[in-house]
Amino acid sequence: MDINHKPRIHWACRRGMRELDIAIMPFFEYEYDSLTEDEKCLFVRLLECADPDLFNWLMNHGRPDDDGLYHMIQLIQSRNKQRGSLEI
Repeated sequence: MDINHKPRIHWACRRGMRELDIAIMPFFEYEYDSLTEDEKCLFVRLLECADPDLFNWLMNHGRPDDDGLYHMIQLIQSRNKQRGSLEI
């Protein structure tokens, strides 16, 4: 997925699982434009992961083996917390 094709990325953020939507959608809406190109690539790679994995990682029930994806999970969690987003 092209990191500059925001409508496609926005669509991929819509997971259909409330907990994931609460974590991922606000991060995309408020933070995506401020990410580096490498971070945008990581975010897009994260969106390609299965919902059960994303849920577990965002709920701190394990972590991805890939350190880059783990960094993105931590970034999503910290930025959402800084903005005062609803915690899951």
